[in-house]
Amino acid sequence: MPRFESTNIFSEINTFFSEKDHSKAISAIMDTSKHLKLSAKTLCMESRDNCTYTRLQVFQLLLLFPLFMVKNAFHYTDSMLFKVLPCHKDVFYRFMENGSLDWRKILYRINTQILEKIIVREDSHSSKDPVCLIIDDSDLPKTGMSIEKMGRIFSHVTHSSILGFKALFLCRTDGKTQTVLDFSLHGEEGSRPQKPFGMTSKQRERQYSKTRQESEAVNERISEYTQSKIDKAIDMVKRAIKEGIRFNYLLADSWFTCTDIVKLVKSRHIKCHYLGMIKMGKTRYEFGKNLVTAKELVKRLQGDKAIKYSRRLHCYYGQAIVELGGIPVKLFFCRRTKNADWNGLLTTNTKLDFFEAYHIYSMRWSVEVFFKEAKSLLGMGKSQARNFASQIASISVTVLQYNILGVVKRFKAYQTIGGMFREATDGAIQLSVTDRIWGVLQELVRIIAEAFEIDDQRVIDTLINKSEAFKHFINIDNLELKRVA
Repeated sequence: MPRFESTNIFSEINTFFSEKDHSKAISAIMDTSKHLKLSAKTLCMESRDNCTYTRLQVFQLLLLFPLFMVKNAFHYTDSMLFKVLPCHKDVFYRFMENGSLDWRKILYRINTQILEKIIVREDSHSSKDPVCLIIDDSDLPKTGMSIEKMGRIFSHVTHSSILGFKALFLCRTDGKTQTVLDFSLHGEEGSRPQKPFGMTSKQRERQYSKTRQESEAVNERISEYTQSKIDKAIDMVKRAIKEGIRFNYLLADSWFTCTDIVKLVKSRHIKCHYLGMIKMGKTRYEFGKNLVTAKELVKRLQGDKAIKYSRRLHCYYGQAIVELGGIPVKLFFCRRTKNADWNGLLTTNTKLDFFEAYHIYSMRWSVEVFFKEAKSLLGMGKSQARNFASQIASISVTVLQYNILGVVKRFKAYQTIGGMFREATDGAIQLSVTDRIWGVLQELVRIIAEAFEIDDQRVIDTLINKSEAFKHFINIDNLELKRVA
């Protein structure tokens, strides 16, 4: 069979559309994709001369699967894409199983190009929102116990033990577009030595295993499986900075707020800060000449009548500058009602005020929107392939699909032609993720939090992850803000 010569799949697909039926959405995606430098050498996807289909061609087709309603490689032959590259499912399976492909490097090679297109835009220069990196994890449930490295994890969404992976993600957001930079897959060993990772010895014996060469890139991914998520988060941030990613704040929830993360951010040569939730637990902060916990500090603020009420945010709040591990940090405390529990924020920017900190931290919820969209629209984490390399490849492809769609959406939906045009269109321009969260959720969350005396974080998590009714307010499928009469 002769080798398929075309190297630009995106250009090839355009020939299958006439001007009448060539939809604007696909046209925009093709146009953006054509301008990405996806060479085999750049992405380290060189193929042997005797290959019928090159790795780069297979990779480009995988990126296009969602646009042409191709659920997976098994359904490829029934799709329109089969006319472009008449290959069968095994070609895709072999590509995904290739442990030598360095998907972390591939992600950064393409993401760097995507970010270059975003950063040069006028709306990036004029934006008042800071650029933030976000660290967060998410459950990737599985059904196959024979998957390599499979184990049981505790899901904070269902509050139960489930079969699957914990996926740790590093995202960049500027308030309009979030770009996923890096990820890793983790397991939870658990406290029972006789059942490590929640699996019996027989279950572990049935799992897929493969002898790999030491030089294969997937070995690094396998070693991350048992690595601490905090240690891996630190590695990810260091890698991002090394790759030229610049940001104003690193955002994270209370799980990642610790001395090591704070020291990491403060030791960087670039001007950046940390902003994250804290646990109202046993961690002690140096306040004056004393070491106090967050709860003890709140009592002191109450005694000093330093707790204020904000009519703007409808909450009680207080703040104090303390030291953590010898580093000056600022703590913010907030609760909705006098009887509700206190929540805390920590930042290394001691000049930040409460209202700005509250707004900036709200940008962290854009990563929750990514989780929802990537899982429901792009099938992230749905792969049941037994090979761990295939799991990494599947998520990497999904991340790139999401990032490309994000930049296309930014170019086509976030065009800013001035406030007058915005008014003339009567809200037809789609709002950014941060605008939606800040505008719609703020009031909704406040009402629910006050009524049930629970914190904002629980309310937002429930709305995004558990409530189907939430789609009446924000349509996750097409990312459009719906008008509520």
